[in-house]
Amino acid sequence: SEEIVPSVRNGLGDDVDLLVDGNSAFSPEKAISIGRMLEDHGVCHFEEPCPYWELEWTKQVKEALDLDVTGGEQDCDLSVWKRMINMGAVNVVQPDICYLGGLTRTLKVAQMANEFGIICTPHSANLSLVTVFTLHLMGAIENAGPYVEFSIEGPDYYPWQYEIYDPVLKVRDGKVQIPNSPGWGVDINPLFLEKNKYKISSLG
Repeated sequence: SEEIVPSVRNGLGDDVDLLVDGNSAFSPEKAISIGRMLEDHGVCHFEEPCPYWELEWTKQVKEALDLDVTGGEQDCDLSVWKRMINMGAVNVVQPDICYLGGLTRTLKVAQMANEFGIICTPHSANLSLVTVFTLHLMGAIENAGPYVEFSIEGPDYYPWQYEIYDPVLKVRDGKVQIPNSPGWGVDINPLFLEKNKYKISSLG
């Protein structure tokens, strides 16, 4: 809201980048109005200002504002990605490796975006393996964005995300190290696997 953004800015100071997520909530007119307010307070990134499937609406917002308009976390169809990138609907693409179906498909999206000079800041909403995958991806692409989406919910809110693997990812001086041990750089906790339920589906 118009009260929250300036209070966050005042609390954090001018040296901190502020990013805002619209969660697909606004019409183009409303999103542009909100975006101008965000620009007035130095916000640099406005995610999913319009319903994510309304690419023309999102492009309208992007063309009206100076901050980065971003999106794509919901999209798993490469043909939609191609259209989004070709039409210039966003300034930053945000594919989710797990939603999209793995690293190979996500690398295709990052490459498509790179050919159009668009940066890639993948979506990773929690500290499960999706953030581990994302860190490795960002270390491998030319057009990685300047930040990584990193969950701040603690063990009291999402306890399971701290139980999956070791070592737990940590932010130091505003940066997260790409795990550099063999494989993905983390070890899956066998106790986490033991206490979870599994279902196997099959044809027949």
